[in-house]
Amino acid sequence: MVHRGISIGVIWIAVAGAGATHTRPLQPSYQVVHGWPRLPEGHTLGQAAGVDVDSHGNVFVFHRAGRLWAGPAAPEDPALAVLDQPTIEVFDGSSGRHLRSWGANTFLLPHGLTIDRQDNVWLTDVGLHQVFKFNAAGKLLLSLGKARVPGADRSHFNMPTDVAVLPDGSFYVSDGYRNNRVIKFSANGDYEFEWGSKGSGAGQFDLPHAVDVDSKGRVYVADRSNARIQVFDAAGKFLTQWRDKRLGRPYSLSISGRRAVVIDGGDKPGSIVDHAGAAEVDLDGRFLARFGRFGSYDGEFRVAHDVAFARDGSVYVVDAFGQRVQKFVRRSH
Repeated sequence: MVHRGISIGVIWIAVAGAGATHTRPLQPSYQVVHGWPRLPEGHTLGQAAGVDVDSHGNVFVFHRAGRLWAGPAAPEDPALAVLDQPTIEVFDGSSGRHLRSWGANTFLLPHGLTIDRQDNVWLTDVGLHQVFKFNAAGKLLLSLGKARVPGADRSHFNMPTDVAVLPDGSFYVSDGYRNNRVIKFSANGDYEFEWGSKGSGAGQFDLPHAVDVDSKGRVYVADRSNARIQVFDAAGKFLTQWRDKRLGRPYSLSISGRRAVVIDGGDKPGSIVDHAGAAEVDLDGRFLARFGRFGSYDGEFRVAHDVAFARDGSVYVVDAFGQRVQKFVRRSH
């Protein structure tokens, strides 16, 4: 794929004055870091589905290693083999240098990736219907769900999408494409409670595609097909929602401090694309900036699938159909 530099436009908003309306640029915005990452010669990414950053600033990317998946409407093949190539790529966040790969002969259809405070790597596989916890070196510590067996009870998932981990090690799973629920587990992986059902009302979901938590324990769910972010307390009680055309169709979000970045994956490939990009908001849902758009050049996305908002303010976005990861930094003025 050929990439070239583009100018990511500043978002403008209307400001009501004394009998008049004018516009001013909405700041801050972001610009892409050209040439990041640096892949080894002959090394490519597959459909890039998950991304997060560890405590050392290393960026982990979960990808499908040459396997193409068009979504849950695609027929399932029970004979489909696990991927024999590495599915985890690790890059130095500053330089973009490729550090290592792992995850071969383990995953069927990679999806979500989350790194907790101990640098454990949590992964979801929508083909295996499982959730996994690995240490940073790739040693398996915990697995939940039964391989290739979907279900809707306490011990099964049906295409789980993402994990959010609390400081005490307990965690939430968005279970996701077919069950439309969020499940809370203890640090040991014991089921605690769940909420959600198919629908568009408060506390209902239409494809909970990602989940994150803030420093106060509030739970944020990217309710993708309902085109909103829902916010809950730690027990799953609905608090509010963010619904804004500038957020588009949220595929994922990542929280850092009092701000979040939400990515708009746009409509499904093959349809008319009328939105795609990323937006920064505060944790009251107030819109701060939008950057990126549909396309294949630097700073553009075909299907933005997951996002990581790093401690240093950098933003990493994986593009499933673009088969890449990009780094964005605040625009200097």
